[in-house]
Amino acid sequence: MSKLAFFSALALFLMVADLRLSLVSPLRTAVATLLYPAQWLVRQPVKGVEFIGAHFESLEDAQQKTKDSQAALTALAARASQVEQLTLENNRLRALLELSVRPDTKGLTAQVLYDAADPYSRKVVIDKGSVQGVTAGSPVLDESGVVGQVTRVHPLVSEVTLLTDRDQAIPVLNTRTGVRSVAYGQSGPSGNELELRFMAGNADVQEGDLLSTSGVDGVYPAGLAVARVTHVERRAESAFARVLCAPMAQLASTSHVLVLPPVALAQPAMAHDDVSPSANTRPHPRER
Repeated sequence: MSKLAFFSALALFLMVADLRLSLVSPLRTAVATLLYPAQWLVRQPVKGVEFIGAHFESLEDAQQKTKDSQAALTALAARASQVEQLTLENNRLRALLELSVRPDTKGLTAQVLYDAADPYSRKVVIDKGSVQGVTAGSPVLDESGVVGQVTRVHPLVSEVTLLTDRDQAIPVLNTRTGVRSVAYGQSGPSGNELELRFMAGNADVQEGDLLSTSGVDGVYPAGLAVARVTHVERRAESAFARVLCAPMAQLASTSHVLVLPPVALAQPAMAHDDVSPSANTRPHPRER
């Protein structure tokens, strides 16, 4: 009985010490590094099966995919021509206002290895870590929009918290109205939703509105697609509207992502600027 009490007290002490002082963090990093070769080896049979399955796809399937790809390319070409025109107009406006164009930032491509084991969170693990230059707080994108944010970095792998995680929040801008707000992770029936909280009942927000990053948090570059409004509920008994959004990124099926450095790190250091971005920082609800 005394041994049970001793080891229970020791376990409690270690948990509190790890929470407050991060004593076990070096051990966790070492274990993640040591397990990476085993994880890579275990995934090879799966890759082999996927390769064989792709090899035996039917000709009709391949032709249909080709037609879909051609249609998508046609749509992208039309959008590209519009983007070039808008970029030209934007550059002219910047020149008139004597504004400097923000320098381009280079991203790092990564592959999604697997979902994190924690059933109460929405996280994935990618195959790039601190050795490749990934830093905590880095924005993560796919071809459709923002996926999430790097919240834990190991030497060879990193953990990405998705936008729909209950502890995530991201400042957004309604591209139709120009109004800023904050989108929070929302555990819906599909586990793939965002919610605009603290929106006034008479706020100008409609289903179909596109939300992009506002760029005011020093983490996400401005103008990245985040979500589209799917449901607006205005209740007479409440001063706030309930606004639900669907992420633009393919959170459940994306396999390759782009990791960008946080905006505050990509920009030149400013004098008297002692504020550094931190991973998984929830903005204040009134920041809009």
